[in-house]
Amino acid sequence: MNPYGKSFIVGGSSAGSGAAVAANLATAGVGTETSGSILSPASQNSLVGIKPTVGLISRSGIVPISITQDTAGPMTRTVEDGAILLNVLNGEDENDPITSTNPFGKKDFTDSLKKDGLKGKRIGVARKSFFEYVSEEHRKVIDAAIEEVKAAGAIIIEDIKILSANNDWDINVMLYEFKSAVETYLKTVNVSTDLNTLNDLIHGNRRLGTKALKYGQALFYQAERTSGRLIDADYLNSLVFDQEESREKGIDAVLADNQLDAIITPNNVGATIPAKAGYPSITVPAGYTPVGEPVGITFTAGQYSEPTLLECAYAYEQSTYHRKKPIFDKKEG
Repeated sequence: MNPYGKSFIVGGSSAGSGAAVAANLATAGVGTETSGSILSPASQNSLVGIKPTVGLISRSGIVPISITQDTAGPMTRTVEDGAILLNVLNGEDENDPITSTNPFGKKDFTDSLKKDGLKGKRIGVARKSFFEYVSEEHRKVIDAAIEEVKAAGAIIIEDIKILSANNDWDINVMLYEFKSAVETYLKTVNVSTDLNTLNDLIHGNRRLGTKALKYGQALFYQAERTSGRLIDADYLNSLVFDQEESREKGIDAVLADNQLDAIITPNNVGATIPAKAGYPSITVPAGYTPVGEPVGITFTAGQYSEPTLLECAYAYEQSTYHRKKPIFDKKEG
């Protein structure tokens, strides 16, 4: 449950890490994001969530969903803690070839913790196709947060247009990659098991019944209907479309056209495009609705822009200190 109120969404899908860190049961947590699974529980639990560039952190040992989108990342109560954990997680791994693109080496990300980190930054606000998905109460908190970003020295560019935001995105890439990746992963599990394919998992879940299928397994069925072959035209066409529309025609284009350092979106609403691009985002507590539900402001930028995003996030946090620890009512149990 959400420590700020059992009626509030706890977020998905790294919700256990989010709730535990928010409730002070742990100093820090590690979430895994394919699309929103760090940003969602972080913003819902009044945490800092860092979804890094795919390639910054090794995925070895993580049960995979998408080889082009999956990444681990910090979930912490402060930006400083997030940067410290990022130092530990950052690094090249020969078992995860995408990490060879990581340009940072043994960089100390705490060097980016600058209280004046927003001064002079050009920050675009992506309202169209994003802000309409949050409630009026949430919008009021984000609108106030944007004014706070401006007060911290940033130059706000309103109503920027991410042209690909209204695309009819499909999930072919995730479905194909999941089938291929999970079956490869199962071969690495060093235990005696009869679960070797996605189809084995589907039938295993059926045998367990409601114990395993509280939320069904519709995505398993969809993935199983694909070949899982990452040379099929359906997969390759979707991959090329996703990456071109999210990168060159998406985030890269809007950053260049408006000379931006970062883009603002509410909570995890803007997670899809950076997820498909493999680009980083950081969410920071922005305040609470009148009934106490946490709201996060999320900064996004281009590939390996973590130092810039940390500057923005830290400066915003230090100029506002919005996060409050949850208060538990013993009568509620």
